[in-house]
Amino acid sequence: MQPILLIVFLPLLAAIVAGLGNRMLGNTVAKSITTGALFISCALSWPIFIGFLTGSAEASVVPVLTWVQSGTLSFDWALRVDTLTAVMLVVVTSVSALVHLYSWGYMDEDPDQPRFFAYLSLFTFAMLMLVTANNLVQMFFGWEGVGLASYLLIGFWFKKPSASAAAIKAFVVNRVGDLGFMLGIFGTWMVFQTTSIPEILAAAPGMSGATMSFLGIRMHTMDILCILLFIGAMGKSAQLGLHTWLPDAMEGPTPVSALIHAATMVTAGVFMVCRLSPMFETAPIALGMVVFVGAATCIFAATVGTTQWDIKRVIAYSTCSQLGYMFFAAGVGAYNAAMFHLFTHAFFKALLFLGAGSVIHAMHHEQDMRYYGALRKHIPITFWAMMAGTLAITGVGIYDLHLGFAGFWSKDAIIEVAYARGTELGQFAFWMGVFAALLTSFYSWRLVFLTFFGKARWIESEHIQHSVHKTPEQAGEDTTGGYHPHESPLTMLIPLGILSVGAIVAGQVFAPYFLDSEAFWNGSLFYNEPLMHAMHAVPGMVKYAAFIVMVTGLVIAWFAYIKDTSIPGKFVAQFRMVHAFLYNKWYFDELYDVLFVKPAFWLGRKFWMWGDVGIIDRFGPNGAAWAVMQSTGAAKKLQSGYLTSYALIMLLGLVAALTWVML
Repeated sequence: MQPILLIVFLPLLAAIVAGLGNRMLGNTVAKSITTGALFISCALSWPIFIGFLTGSAEASVVPVLTWVQSGTLSFDWALRVDTLTAVMLVVVTSVSALVHLYSWGYMDEDPDQPRFFAYLSLFTFAMLMLVTANNLVQMFFGWEGVGLASYLLIGFWFKKPSASAAAIKAFVVNRVGDLGFMLGIFGTWMVFQTTSIPEILAAAPGMSGATMSFLGIRMHTMDILCILLFIGAMGKSAQLGLHTWLPDAMEGPTPVSALIHAATMVTAGVFMVCRLSPMFETAPIALGMVVFVGAATCIFAATVGTTQWDIKRVIAYSTCSQLGYMFFAAGVGAYNAAMFHLFTHAFFKALLFLGAGSVIHAMHHEQDMRYYGALRKHIPITFWAMMAGTLAITGVGIYDLHLGFAGFWSKDAIIEVAYARGTELGQFAFWMGVFAALLTSFYSWRLVFLTFFGKARWIESEHIQHSVHKTPEQAGEDTTGGYHPHESPLTMLIPLGILSVGAIVAGQVFAPYFLDSEAFWNGSLFYNEPLMHAMHAVPGMVKYAAFIVMVTGLVIAWFAYIKDTSIPGKFVAQFRMVHAFLYNKWYFDELYDVLFVKPAFWLGRKFWMWGDVGIIDRFGPNGAAWAVMQSTGAAKKLQSGYLTSYALIMLLGLVAALTWVML
């Protein structure tokens, strides 16, 4: 059997067994089956990836079954394996396997663990189906599959109103993007008469210059198709305008945040754009839109992240911002740089989310950083793991020594390539990327300082102190009169250790392959070799720009949250409106509430009152019921029970019949 078949279908099999077996199997058996399946998939994925690194592997397509044959529309279910697929295989299976293991400790007290692990495995199967798709319909199947699984996972604690609302919001907002994706697929089939990705990409250059009408606007055909496809990517990857679901999705369990919103589902849009990069290269307007939206998302999310207090929301907005980097890298033509940042981001963002989960676990599910502080001595392993993730996301490294953490290699490369592109949009993306790097450094170190340094504010937190029953050991050694944070179990710490290694060395090891080797990509995406050469030739100040702003952000955060903790309060008092604007997320939710939610509710109420009650109920159930009651009342009077009455009625009927016949 082909390894790719096991990689893709083992998680599905595990999800079915754990989901149907549920409590009959028990927690341990269900967790063992799902986790074991994911580690097997992970173990099979890495040799495929290494094969493409060394040049010993070749792209292939493994057929599964004939799916649809209807007139001129036909496509098979087949699994495509090339370099781009191999990158996503190791990202998805590695993060998912570690999240499964981490969840053994994090979800240990949950009464519904088999269902949770079944959902995790189902999500992984859908994501694997997406990244191995050989045609657009199969990709859409995986696309919708991860949407369904994310809905189930975000709303896993369905008795919690905020979790149910967040799950619905994620589902609805993604439907908006998915409508664009569907229209893009329909249009692509109409133009190319096929859904096969290789055939579409081969024919795309020949469509350059062709035009078509859409919604009364005549544009270049490829621009229309790529803009529609990118709208789908905006929804799935939470880009500006369709981003509002991502922060609310933090209502789900923390392992869900790490799996869905750090390394897999939200990167599906980036993967799709890179997979279809030969199409996008023929659509300059669409590429300009990708650059602008990515750069705007990058700066928007970074500004909001500087004001949030919920530790998971800070990291969620960080994810949104980092996805912006990936998109504007793809928009300027550096698809390989976008995939490189996707690859390194998977390690350090999953690490940050799982590290935050370890902090939350230690603080009895408190997520407000205002009630943290001085935790580095109580949870030292978690502290060092979070430090590794912070050093990676802020891009700590020394250019001249060619040493640095993961983000130094991938994020700095994106900033440099945006400058090297030389266009106005490229310059816009460069400056937005540099400013976002400054804010990234600030909010990342703000998180570290508030959580692990300074005063132990959790001692004064009534929520933490009075909601926990102390053990006899804690009571005996208690000097604060309250709860003592504790380190997480081994099942949670092992994934943190492995991801820390990735956050430290992934950029250093893989940068030559992702950035400088066209042979590594082997045609799986559009590789712009002149742009890569130009990236290495940018001025020195461009190369050091990210390092300078990283240090600046660190210094500002240190002054504000360690040196003089009164500075944030003074800033808020001085710039109250600016802070309110950022803290309330640029008021996007309030704006959408006014533009869409309230009008929809008003329209729904009107249809209910006028349509359901005024027409359907009045002339339907209510009207029919009234007519039946009246007719039954009249009929009831005829049923007197007297034989003479029945005989009279029969005689009258007979006379009427004879009269009708004679006349």
